This record gives sequence, structure tokens and C-alpha cells, in this order.
Amino acid sequence: MQPYYADDDLTIYEADSTHLSFLADASVDLVVTSPPYNLDVAYDGYSDALPYDRYLAWVGLWARALWRVAAESGRACINVPLDSNKGGKRAVYVDYVEQFRAAGWTYQTTIVWNEQNISRRTAWGSWLSPSAPFVTAPVEMVAVFHKGPWRRPPRGRRTDLTRDEFLAWTLGVWTFPGENPRRVGHPAPFPEELPYRLIKLYSYVGDVVLDPFLGSGTTCRVARRLGRRAIGVDVDAGYCARAAASCGAAAPPNRAPDARPA
Repeated sequence: MQPYYADDDLTIYEADSTHLSFLADASVDLVVTSPPYNLDVAYDGYSDALPYDRYLAWVGLWARALWRVAAESGRACINVPLDSNKGGKRAVYVDYVEQFRAAGWTYQTTIVWNEQNISRRTAWGSWLSPSAPFVTAPVEMVAVFHKGPWRRPPRGRRTDLTRDEFLAWTLGVWTFPGENPRRVGHPAPFPEELPYRLIKLYSYVGDVVLDPFLGSGTTCRVARRLGRRAIGVDVDAGYCARAAASCGAAAPPNRAPDARPA
């Protein structure tokens, strides 16, 4: 498959992420993504309202595709909701962990993103009564998986992770706001801060970072800025175009002049 866009540090494919045959086996060091949550969000080119069993089967398909392209000791950071009330109470995060484990991934840890941006509440359950209260958690989860051994020896690789970042980010609750969909032009974007932390914490300078649900291009834009090689995949040509423009407008790749031996 010919890329939608390509340069020395960024490649974008207009493709279905359940079929990554255009990527070589064991070619990706880190996956950072936030897939559709099946909440009937108005994405272009994708139905976000599948029956839940079909949704989970779809998750299993792309989890296996990611496992094939992941390098030995490759990592995957998957941003998903904790749960959902749509169509009955669903433990979405738990189901994701099970799908990824079934696809061959090993679970490592979970980061709680304390987003705190619930603007309205529509699922009270019962008002001022213990008869049927619903608890809403204003957080999202980042499940972290790996293929093969967890440890990635430095072997001449460089890190740009600072001491203060390491100390702060290895505490598993991260608090920062989400992104404004109107500003980005995508119905469900995440802020640059999320991939920024994940990329610096879980990859070396020069690694290959993949986002199989590219959307507005945030992951690739940040990866490129941090001196990683970025690959983005999206099924919709419009999002591919938006992401390419966004990444092209970003600063030239920063090869981290202050990076030091890991």
C-alpha cells in the first residue's frame, strides 16, 4: 500500500487498523492510541454504535494486528474509558485488558488519567436516594501492555526523560485537562500532554511510534517533535489530510540535543 503521506519522520496510511499488512512484522516500538469508545460519537468513516459483542470482537482484531507489528519488548498504551452506561453497564477497561491478553499481549500496568472535565450529568440513576444511584468517575484509563520481555536494554539508545518527569510520571494518577473538540476539529481528541508523557516514558529517541487511530494527528505530531519516527493509520481520508497538515505545521523534528545515554 502506498502511504497517504510520507517524509523522513512521518508516514500516514489511509487504511483499516484491523489489517496492517503494509507494516512489517516486529517494526514498531511503541503504540499510543485512543480508539473509538462505541459511544455513538459522530466520526467520519466509522460507525461508533456497534452491538457490544461485535465491538469487542473488533477490538480483538486490531489488538492482534498490533501484536504482529510490535517489536520484541514493544509496548502498547491504550487510552480507554473505565466503564460505560450505554446499553447497560459495561466494564470497558476490563474487557479491553482481556481482549489484549487474548491477542498475545502481556499486561503491565494502568495509568489513571484524572481528566476532570465532565460537563454534564445525564445518568443520575436515582435522585437523593439509595434506590439506584449511579457513580460517575471523571477519569479515563491508559492500559499499558508489552510483547515479550518488559525490559528494553539501552544498547546505545538515548533517552530524553528527565529526573523530575520520571519521578512524577511513574506515579499512576495523571491530572491534566482534556482537549476541546471544536479547537481540534475532531469529535474525540486527546491533549498533547497524554502522548507526550507516554512517548517519553516508554520509548527511546529514534524509536518508531504508531497510532492506529490517527484522528487529528496528535500522537504523530508529538512523536515527531520528540525525535521519534511516527506512523499514523486512519480509515478516513479527511482525518488523514487533517493529520498530515497538522504534523507538517509542527516544528521540525527535535533530535533532543540534551539527550543523554540511557
